[in-house]
Amino acid sequence: MGKLAGSGCEMLVPFCERKPLKEIERNIITKFRYPIWSKFLKANTDFQFVSEGDKVAVAVSGGKDSLLMAKLFQEMQCHGRVKFEVEFIAMDPGYHDKVKELLISNCAYLNIPITLFESKIFEIADNIAGDYPCYMCAKMRRGALYSKALELGCNKLALGHHFDDVIETTLLNLFCAGSVKTMMPKLKAKNFKGIELIRPMYYIEESSIEKFTRESGISPMNCACMIAAKKTGNKRYEIKSLIKELKINFQQIEKSIFRAAQNVQLDCILGWKKEGVAHSFLDFYDEE
Repeated sequence: MGKLAGSGCEMLVPFCERKPLKEIERNIITKFRYPIWSKFLKANTDFQFVSEGDKVAVAVSGGKDSLLMAKLFQEMQCHGRVKFEVEFIAMDPGYHDKVKELLISNCAYLNIPITLFESKIFEIADNIAGDYPCYMCAKMRRGALYSKALELGCNKLALGHHFDDVIETTLLNLFCAGSVKTMMPKLKAKNFKGIELIRPMYYIEESSIEKFTRESGISPMNCACMIAAKKTGNKRYEIKSLIKELKINFQQIEKSIFRAAQNVQLDCILGWKKEGVAHSFLDFYDEE
């Protein structure tokens, strides 16, 4: 890993020069067909992410996940049977100039026609959230992306969360919030009528994304937040480390956690919430 001078953000350093664009695109559906392309298509089938006539706003942050997601949507338009439109939107929440240049350069090279718009979310989140700005920043960025997507006439907003994000979020909720709750593959926006959030990379593992990025010779941004770089306490990194340790004795632990969210035994749960209403097993205990 290396750092972009003066940015406060870490980036993946390419092992070689950027591969030709045609080769990068071809590799998605050939060399990386199983770990990336097939899983992208399967998730779309399983969760019905994209339907005929949709207009999808694909959020491009400039990181490895969103750059790949943008290319996957382009391939899907070329090879898929469903007709839909795409808008590639990129927000500048207060990037260092060099970071912004990297975002624009990568998108230009990869032929991703982004609509770039500005905000001051990094600065605002820092003032509001103190030592733990990441949650507030993510919430504000989501709202800004929803607004831009609606402005462009989109009915869906695609974010680049992957399989590892799902597992880590599940454990974060368990350990830090005392809640059995996972990251959903899609959800309807509560405060933005007429738009749905989708996570098309739901089945794709981060290691596959990293390998594709390295072999493509692309140097993406990571967090790129100069505020968070100066703070401490990002629990997600602690969870990543914990999972690595657990894998020593439990090699399939991520898949087990993922399956657990699909195999909840309500007969053995003390309580749960449905549409904001709390329920207890005692509510139904005497009915048996």
